[in-house]
Amino acid sequence: MTYKHLTTRELTLIAEFYRQDTRAYRVAKSLKRSAETIYRVYRYLDTGKTITQYLKQYQWNKRRCGRKPMTLPDDEVSYITKQVSQGWTPDTIIGRSEKKISCSMRTLYRMFARGQYGFDVKQLPMKGNRHPNGYVERRGKAGHLGRSIYQRYRDFPHYQHEFGHLEADTVQGKAHHGAVMTLVERISKVEIVLNVHHKTAESVNYYLDQWLSKQPRHLFKSITFDNGKEFAGWREIANKHDIQTYFAEVGAPNQRGLNENTNGILRRDGLSKKKDFRNLPDELVTQLMSYRNNIPRKSLHYRTPIEVFMENITDAQLVSF
Repeated sequence: MTYKHLTTRELTLIAEFYRQDTRAYRVAKSLKRSAETIYRVYRYLDTGKTITQYLKQYQWNKRRCGRKPMTLPDDEVSYITKQVSQGWTPDTIIGRSEKKISCSMRTLYRMFARGQYGFDVKQLPMKGNRHPNGYVERRGKAGHLGRSIYQRYRDFPHYQHEFGHLEADTVQGKAHHGAVMTLVERISKVEIVLNVHHKTAESVNYYLDQWLSKQPRHLFKSITFDNGKEFAGWREIANKHDIQTYFAEVGAPNQRGLNENTNGILRRDGLSKKKDFRNLPDELVTQLMSYRNNIPRKSLHYRTPIEVFMENITDAQLVSF
């Protein structure tokens, strides 16, 4: 049962009962309080002090009650600060267990919320922005371009647990100037970012073809696109690289949820909506891709995407890289 502190009204009544020599146990029944609580006040008044003095002391003690703030050693604070600067979250820091931390994951999140040790909650990943109910996607679509995503499950019965399936999309810059293409492998969550410069079918096909040509043949089994016009040349890619292609339903980004979430993280990492992507340096794109692929993920049991990716590469495929 939760304990309720004595109110000013209750203390006033107890003082009045004390002056009338009312027995403490009767006062306890009247106020529905523990007899020991009333006896404690009576004993204080027996010393000659007033109920006002008791109230002040009571309020002082009340401020001091409760759990004291958690403190961390300097080496742990330095480690946490360093890892957060590299994109780790409190959940990752605790779950990865590279260094023993003297608090739980929840406590560490609270430290960020309070700003303790200079931790800044704004450094942590965004919670995500939701469209309002009834939102309709009005950006350029080309209808359903190719085979439905539902055919994918018939072609690959073990799709959910099978390595080598990609989700693809494009991310545009400020005022639709420039673009990058993102691909995410579903099992390892490895993110590939191609600096395509322009959101056109010709540009997307050119850079996607170049990238796939450098990979071992049949390393990737399928690519699932959205229905943007920039993916209209999918047949050329599918035929040349012998890779299955599928398209999510129009206006259903949730069918490529991993890719959409990755795009949001990429925005936060450096490719913001305020940046013009037309002259984006390839070095920056490579750096962002490496940064994200080397951050441990809870869904990967706190391994990094690149670690899981390499576990699924055979020696024969590794030679082909």
